[in-house]
Amino acid sequence: MKTELLYKQWEILGLLLSLLSAMGLSQHTTPSPQQQQRGKIRFRLAGYPRKHNEGRIEVFYNDEWGTICDDDFSMENAFVLCRHLGFVSATGWAHSAKYGKGTGKIWLDNVQCSGSEKHIGDCKSRGWGNSDCTHDEDAGIICKDERLPGFVESNVIEQVEEDRVEEIRLRPIVASAKKRNPVTEGIVEIKYKDGWTHICDIGWTPKNSQVICGMMGFPMERKANKNFYKRIKKQAAKAKSKIIGSGNRLFTERQENTYRIHSVACTGSEVHLSVCPLQFYKANATAPCEGGMPVVVSCVAGPQFASGNGQKKKKATSLRVRLKGGAKTGEGRVEVLKNNEWGTVCDDRWNLQAASVVCRELGFGSAKEALTGARMGQGMGPIHMNEVQCTGNEKSIWNCQYKNITSENCQHSEDASIKCNIPYMGYENSIRLSGGRTQYEGRVEVGTSSNGTHQWGLICGEGWSTKEAMVVCRQLGLGYANHGLQETWYWDSSNTTEMVLSGVKCTGNEMSLSLCQHHGNNVNCKRTGSRFAAGVICSETASDLILNAPLVQQTAYIEDRPLHMLYCAAEENCLSSSAAKANWPYGHRRLLRFSGQIHNIGRADFRPKLGRHSWVWHECHRHYHSMDIFTYYDLLSLNGTKVAEGHKASFCLEDTECQEGIAKRYECANFGEQGITVGCWDLYRHDIDCQWIDISDVKPGNYILQVVINPHYEVAESDFTNNAMKCNCKYDGHRVWLHNCHIGDAFSDEAEKRFEQYPGQLNNQISS
Repeated sequence: MKTELLYKQWEILGLLLSLLSAMGLSQHTTPSPQQQQRGKIRFRLAGYPRKHNEGRIEVFYNDEWGTICDDDFSMENAFVLCRHLGFVSATGWAHSAKYGKGTGKIWLDNVQCSGSEKHIGDCKSRGWGNSDCTHDEDAGIICKDERLPGFVESNVIEQVEEDRVEEIRLRPIVASAKKRNPVTEGIVEIKYKDGWTHICDIGWTPKNSQVICGMMGFPMERKANKNFYKRIKKQAAKAKSKIIGSGNRLFTERQENTYRIHSVACTGSEVHLSVCPLQFYKANATAPCEGGMPVVVSCVAGPQFASGNGQKKKKATSLRVRLKGGAKTGEGRVEVLKNNEWGTVCDDRWNLQAASVVCRELGFGSAKEALTGARMGQGMGPIHMNEVQCTGNEKSIWNCQYKNITSENCQHSEDASIKCNIPYMGYENSIRLSGGRTQYEGRVEVGTSSNGTHQWGLICGEGWSTKEAMVVCRQLGLGYANHGLQETWYWDSSNTTEMVLSGVKCTGNEMSLSLCQHHGNNVNCKRTGSRFAAGVICSETASDLILNAPLVQQTAYIEDRPLHMLYCAAEENCLSSSAAKANWPYGHRRLLRFSGQIHNIGRADFRPKLGRHSWVWHECHRHYHSMDIFTYYDLLSLNGTKVAEGHKASFCLEDTECQEGIAKRYECANFGEQGITVGCWDLYRHDIDCQWIDISDVKPGNYILQVVINPHYEVAESDFTNNAMKCNCKYDGHRVWLHNCHIGDAFSDEAEKRFEQYPGQLNNQISS
């Protein structure tokens, strides 16, 4: 009923707009000849790989098919176009020719709809056929899969189904290779109707193979041994059944080879075979691929997926590009290293060609998506590149054309990110979740084999943490880890009750639990029973906290505080151990104070792990702690030895201030909810309790100040590597100076290089 009512409302509004237009009261920037063409305008969805309700939007105007440029494109535009195609609404849109580049005219550019227009011609634009775009900027739309009542598809022309290529696979010939992942070599097969067909190898080039390998998740191709496959073909023709070669078990299909494509002409930079010029066999073709055989492609696996010492080679290579903030392997915000400092890439003109260069440089295949608008969270620090333009064949993004930018040109809300094709490893088949309320949660069960029988077992919950949960969520493609649970008694179990794995310890970066440390076959679990099995709760989004490093540097100072004013701090354990031996309430403590401003730049609110029922009331400060340890403050010697330490619980975690247009959601007053909203920050001023390090026992010298937020990974974040901050600290016994405070990978080699030596650093003792 709601849909019908909405449809009628749109009809009435369309009639009103038509009347206004007839009366000369409605103004449009598009020229009047378009009104005469409306009866001839048609729409269709095209491109690769797509469904019936999504694709590149194409318009039939002036007896010619063309596309729409993505400049100024919006959800309102997509809404109007989806209604043209007979769908009730739009759920998304795509830029930069996500569904492949179209051909012919670019009919519309800078289209700006309000969403209420009856026809795309009623929206503001540069006019029909007036565009400064290329087909690299063709727009696509995703429509809600629900048809308008009474819609008849007279206005929709679908792309011809016969000439579409979507699902492609590599079928290995050697039987032993079929059991291993990833499959790096085999016959190229294309899904067609209910079966698989082949490509004729006559005229096949390495550039074609490059495209296939990119789709399969591999950075490059290599020459396949065609003679080996020719011998198999001859043997198969004789045997017409399974054969056994010397030393290798081989297999063939009883069916004859069927060919669908006889000519492919890729340049090597395409992200999908469908983009390449293809020639299909006609249904009545006689003797297809005479003198040839099915195309065979061999690919080189990237370091993360190669066997042997590939991982060591990866670490030895000094890459100047990385991905951050992504939940899965091969996706994330693009960051590049310039002048020994990591920065981001602005999304202006960001497209699949540039994204594919980054993907291949990192050891993955071609790009599935080139994302804009900080879809993988905002970065920090400098923005090193803008308007990156690649041909797609470059070895590195640094070989592409780009512009240096200033802060006025681009903001971190425009950070570019990518999703790469990665090899199929089958990791998701070895574990599963059970008992949860949704697919995103449950008790973790591990697949095992015993005497040829496959069965499922549980993981001991002892020591299970967010890091292990991160790996499970990644392995199952369920996003980020919200919680790693050590007890799961409240979830119904399946028939699985046996503990088969214990002592699991992950770094959090692994692609599979099988790559983490564990006790092996010797299960050692103190608390047995399914109620103590490990579980996870996953989420599609996560928060991301960073500390305002310049503010720490600007606000640091030393204060001598009388002991009689530090009883609350002593209760909170915010003083050094020697304070307990002091002659209370006489004497004082020397405190290194500074302000801490913690921003949430992620895509989900930062919420304490524990609910309000578990928060601890502290009478001395008269507030609740929602987290026991929210931040660690440490003073380190130059060789890394801790000389003084402090910590801070979540003293009233709330939204102190927010970016323009974002409303505060969390406030501690009246036992309110605690947290930090996306786009907001919590400020711990320098003059509140425990916002310090007690340095009463520290001698003058040169040190390193280190601050780590959320140190125990209690709350899920999309990126934990930016939770640490380091500063050079000089203390002369009376005053303190902080230099070079920075965040990012504060523990990385690049960060360590940023600590420049200054006078007296080699001699740590300074005479006072």
